[in-house]
Amino acid sequence: MAQLLMPKATAVWLVQNTTLTFEQIAEFCGLHSLEVQGIADGEVAIGIVGLDPTVNGQLTKEEIERCEADSTARLKMQKATIPLPAPRTKGPRYTPVAKRQDKPDAVAWLVRHHPELSDAQISKLIGTTKQTIAAVRDRSHWNFANLRPRDPVLLGLCTQGDLNAVVLRARKALEKNAAAKEEVAAPVEAEKPDDSQRRATLADLAKFLPEQGS
Repeated sequence: MAQLLMPKATAVWLVQNTTLTFEQIAEFCGLHSLEVQGIADGEVAIGIVGLDPTVNGQLTKEEIERCEADSTARLKMQKATIPLPAPRTKGPRYTPVAKRQDKPDAVAWLVRHHPELSDAQISKLIGTTKQTIAAVRDRSHWNFANLRPRDPVLLGLCTQGDLNAVVLRARKALEKNAAAKEEVAAPVEAEKPDDSQRRATLADLAKFLPEQGS
């Protein structure tokens, strides 16, 4: 079912411009009848400008008149004829133009304080390009001499929660890779006999060799 746009503002308009009952307005706007009564008494929704539901196509004047004539009738919302905007999918993080110049500073800070982060993770975190990150890493950025490493959270480029989450994932990945390397190296080390084992083996072999001069 379609949701009513700005229910309180719509309720304010209906209270001020129609003879609908509090119950009719409350049911249509998804409010409690006492809340609608509070709007009529000037105790609720103070300062809210009424929104005419006939202007945005959610109600028709005929529908309002029908329910005004019958207090038991219930308002029915009109089907939307205006195409709704498509939901925004996940994509690059939008950054205001005024803050885009701060991104290289944020990259420098992340590279210095969190070297475990990959270029892809930094790029997704603050919405910058991998080329910019690579330029900061190898000091070839055109403005490298003037960069000031600054916390991206304080710059407003990401939240502290986002930063903590990506750092935690990066550290877990490093620990997993390190553990995998240790598992591969362990059998190789086990196959190498130490000097004491080598000497014991040679001593055992000497028992079976003929003595010199015999």
